[in-house]
Amino acid sequence: MTRLKTVKTSFTGGCVSPDLLGRGDLAAFENGALTLTNVLIEPTGGITRRPGTGFIAHVPGPGRLIPFTFNTEQTYLLVFTDLQVSVFGDDRVQAILPSPWTQEQLSNLTWAQSGDVLLVCHPDREPRRISRVGPGLWNVEPWVFAEEEGRPRIPFFRFADPAITLTPSGMTGRIRLRASAPLFTPGHEGAPFRIHRKPGRIAAVRSGTEAEIDLADTLPHTNPTADWDEAAFSPQRGWPLSVAFHQDRLVIGGSRDLPNRLWLSKSGDLFNFDLGEGEDDSAIEFAILSDEVNPIRAVHSGRHLQVFTTGGEWAVTGVPLTPTAIRLDRQTRIGSVATRNIPPQEIDGGTLFAAGDGSIRDFLWTDLEQSYSAADLTLTTRPILPGTVDLEYDRRRRLLLAVQADGTLAVLTLYRNEQIRAWVRLVTAGRVLSTAQVGAHLYWLVDRDGRVSVEVWDDALHVDAGLAGSVDHPTARWTGLHHLDGRPVAVLADGAVTTVEPVIAGRLRLPIPARQVQAGLAFTHEIEPMPPNLLAAEGQGRRARLLAVTFRLKDTPALRADLGRGPVEVPLRRATGPALAMAPAPGFTGDRRLTATGWQTSRAGPPWRIAEERPLPFTLLSVTHEMKVND
Repeated sequence: MTRLKTVKTSFTGGCVSPDLLGRGDLAAFENGALTLTNVLIEPTGGITRRPGTGFIAHVPGPGRLIPFTFNTEQTYLLVFTDLQVSVFGDDRVQAILPSPWTQEQLSNLTWAQSGDVLLVCHPDREPRRISRVGPGLWNVEPWVFAEEEGRPRIPFFRFADPAITLTPSGMTGRIRLRASAPLFTPGHEGAPFRIHRKPGRIAAVRSGTEAEIDLADTLPHTNPTADWDEAAFSPQRGWPLSVAFHQDRLVIGGSRDLPNRLWLSKSGDLFNFDLGEGEDDSAIEFAILSDEVNPIRAVHSGRHLQVFTTGGEWAVTGVPLTPTAIRLDRQTRIGSVATRNIPPQEIDGGTLFAAGDGSIRDFLWTDLEQSYSAADLTLTTRPILPGTVDLEYDRRRRLLLAVQADGTLAVLTLYRNEQIRAWVRLVTAGRVLSTAQVGAHLYWLVDRDGRVSVEVWDDALHVDAGLAGSVDHPTARWTGLHHLDGRPVAVLADGAVTTVEPVIAGRLRLPIPARQVQAGLAFTHEIEPMPPNLLAAEGQGRRARLLAVTFRLKDTPALRADLGRGPVEVPLRRATGPALAMAPAPGFTGDRRLTATGWQTSRAGPPWRIAEERPLPFTLLSVTHEMKVND
């Protein structure tokens, strides 16, 4: 019988799948854990309890969060709900704007910001620009494309059969167009149109073969002609799918009826899509032609213009991009989520995107091969990613947050140069719908029992949907908690965990008066390590007896651990007098050794478990295992 002592100094493998229980040779097994819930991985290897969230306000219903950052001092949170946009600044509502997007359409919104303007697209709605025009003053307006002498500088395209001809009834002003085959629909009314490259606008549709047009120029003749085209974007043909800014150009990636086509505006003139004579600053237009016609889901400005489709990833190169110096190359064949828009996130030169197969991929340029790769960052962690619906990157904490369809969050700590890639799972008493980073603050949109609220991560809070308050003189009565009515709450009163009755009419009553209180919904952090790695020449079936576990803690007031006989309270400090029921718990830093009994095989599961609901800080730096192994 062999006595072993092993030290686990790092959890930078993150939460790993049970499928890896037979792979003790992997670094992910050595540095990973079976369960990591409501904790974050420190780049130094330790684990800390996640921050709580502070309640900001209720909103009308489910929606989507979009950040608006003019500069580091002027930042706003835009909350998109059914036919409405709420503008939050300094954690309060500054404006409520009408919008054209229904709740069902919000999942397919795309956007790009430049200065005071946010451009928002949806394939079934005319694109809008949301602009800040002054303190508390905002506008939502349709895009306005450039015009020169009444000629719109917009993209045009020939959708119909090339054999269809149009016969004009005149050469100038309002005339009638007669088509050789059914062509016109009511959706054409008001849309730009060209015949003989002369622009006009459809004034009325009389039938499928006849329409009236107001010409802005004079036609050369009235003979039948196949030289005509129509606006690429219109109620009839749909609107842009995605948008970005790249090399001083506005980039439109796909539209409803042209899903695999790219348009780049004139350089320095963002709403001018005139192709001109092919000068270096002219607009650019081309289709992604390959073996498949896959819709564009996102365009992203990185090292190159990156194009994400449902069937693969492409790079548009050219320094600078010009009509004669542009190249489009497919880089990988992964494909993005097809049913909703999930904006890619740039991290340290790589672009992380949600793939159609459920994984999160790292689209990264490799100097050796002079091309992009798309490594799977979720290969060992698939169970905690049942279906990503939103992505956001917290630059301050260096966390990628992936909102899941079940309302949980999968969170990645990524330090590429240090080879740290650790996933954890975050849960709350409700369903997280969306998340956004605004300045230094991270916001959640959360559905709690049918009421949707905006909440902000707060390092000083240890509860969710929490509020904190302080008074000069101790009091037992606290108000303003209407969003928690009827719910059991977790309370810290003057730093001590306090048991109270549920909130009624926004009021909370403490058993003992206090000066400082934070109250909100409790959440439980949970840790389960990988089983002992007992690799031997004869296999992994040896039996092991856990003798003791030593936890190295930092600033931890309380610890509840289960070594096989149920959770027990671990005393962290020696009592020197009568116990005080509501005394603040001081943080403990140091080692705490626990003894254990019983035998288990190496595949029986985690040797211990930590689970704690009380709203107190927690940091675990390392764990030492002492065990006997049956030879």
